[in-house]
Amino acid sequence: MAAEPDATIRPGRPGSAGEHEIQRRLDSTHRADRFYDEQMLDHLNERMCEFVAQQEMFFLATADARGECDNTFRAGPPGFLRVLDTHTLAFPEYRGNGVHASLGNIQENPHLGILLVDFLNARIGLHVNGTARLVEDAAMRADHPDLPVDPVPGRRAELWVEVTVEEAYIHCSKHIPQFQKAPRRPARAWGTDDVRRKGGDYFGVAAGAATRAAKADAASAAKSGAAEAAPAAAPAKSGTPTDASPTPAPAPHAGTNPQPGGARNPGEAARPGREPAPTPASASAPGSAKSGGSGRLSASVLAWQREARRVLAEAEARGRTAARASEAAASHRHADRAGRADRAFQGWFTGTA
Repeated sequence: MAAEPDATIRPGRPGSAGEHEIQRRLDSTHRADRFYDEQMLDHLNERMCEFVAQQEMFFLATADARGECDNTFRAGPPGFLRVLDTHTLAFPEYRGNGVHASLGNIQENPHLGILLVDFLNARIGLHVNGTARLVEDAAMRADHPDLPVDPVPGRRAELWVEVTVEEAYIHCSKHIPQFQKAPRRPARAWGTDDVRRKGGDYFGVAAGAATRAAKADAASAAKSGAAEAAPAAAPAKSGTPTDASPTPAPAPHAGTNPQPGGARNPGEAARPGREPAPTPASASAPGSAKSGGSGRLSASVLAWQREARRVLAEAEARGRTAARASEAAASHRHADRAGRADRAFQGWFTGTA
């Protein structure tokens, strides 16, 4: 018989109410308490500080004020994630694509998570959770004058992120793959705005940007055209005679039946089993949208339709040109792999297991 889930939750346990609920549901409270007691600290111990100082990369998780998440990657020379003391870390924000998604999230919501993984040697990871604040480079150096000045221009800090450690704990090795450094790697273009040297349009998104923009413009033009066309059709619905209104047909002579199924005279009902004949008011009028005439409504609709087709055709042509340029850039990128090795970062991660 399955054991009853452990509902005993001691006060002051680390973790969220949500993880505690899942622990109760899956009967893992005892294992979680053992991990909290044996592996989790509210600071960095000596071995953790040494581990951080050796790493060249980490993963960074942030969320905005609404909880919308972002996960990203940071890299630099060994120890670029600085240990200021056992409760404080700091890392520089290098020049990037200018979006600043992580910094924007921290501005709204200071909570973040850092994951460092040693894929090369120890095959172990370290989680650091805490709160962060943004610090200008000059202010950071005034508080910590021992911070080195990086000789590579693209690795000069635009801002610093200072992290107050709240939780630090191990990420076990059982699912971490073993990597090794490749023998050579072309020099990294730190801080460059050169699209080709940043990887070009690897996923083909930029090549479709013109088409996406044209479709958005066409959709906007369609909405605008429909909005302009609606007032033009309004007078016809009001019953007020206009220049384009059809001349009413003369009333049929009493006692005659000029249309099949029609009434013999104005007061007589139509014959059973037959639809009433259309009246002149419901017939297609010259210049109406249904008739395809030259009225204001038809001209307006046809105009934005022609414009939408033209914009789409131009966008498709630009997209094809961009795709060809992207392929050429990829070819140049592969040809450039014989460049000099970056001595600060010789090698790159390649999976071996």
